[in-house]
Amino acid sequence: MGNPYNISEEKIDDISLLEPEATYSYADYLKWSFEERVELIKGKLFNMSPAPRTSHQTISMNLSTEIKTFLKGKSCKVFAAPFDVRLPTKPDDPDNKILTVVQPDICVVCDTNKLDELGCKGAPDLVVEILSPSTAKKDLENKFELYEENGVKEYWVIYPGENIVEIFELKEGKYATRGKFVGSKTVTSIVLPGFELSLEDLFEE
Repeated sequence: MGNPYNISEEKIDDISLLEPEATYSYADYLKWSFEERVELIKGKLFNMSPAPRTSHQTISMNLSTEIKTFLKGKSCKVFAAPFDVRLPTKPDDPDNKILTVVQPDICVVCDTNKLDELGCKGAPDLVVEILSPSTAKKDLENKFELYEENGVKEYWVIYPGENIVEIFELKEGKYATRGKFVGSKTVTSIVLPGFELSLEDLFEE
């Protein structure tokens, strides 16, 4: 089988030099300097969508602002992409053993010990993904399972074209849907008690 970690000693500035079926680690990821944004999920390479659409960015800014305002003076922190979240198998795994690094559209981290200059090492408490045509399958399947396995307490999936928010809560290690919310509904968060968000404000252009 050989070495499962395909670690190059040199910087790579052309994504075409990568082997799509190879297994990569965070150590490899740190050596990549090409323009394309990518994520690693269990060692496999996933291309991110091109520059997000206007509706995507509007929703991201609206939600980030609402959460940031709510968190003023509190210990939890909110981050918007691009922001690397590394999900190691063990907390002390070195870079060449970390096979997953993703960039959620928005995440909230309440354990500040997980934060460093490179991003977050460990599961955020809340993750939000805003669907786009090219990432919907990844967000609804690969990332759903990934966040569930790694203990992300709450996962929001936002459907921009339909103005829908679906919220999943982690219960006994599995996600249970709290429902799909649409229209003039107000949604809340188990991770952020007291936080309320009007969907009209979220989808306001």
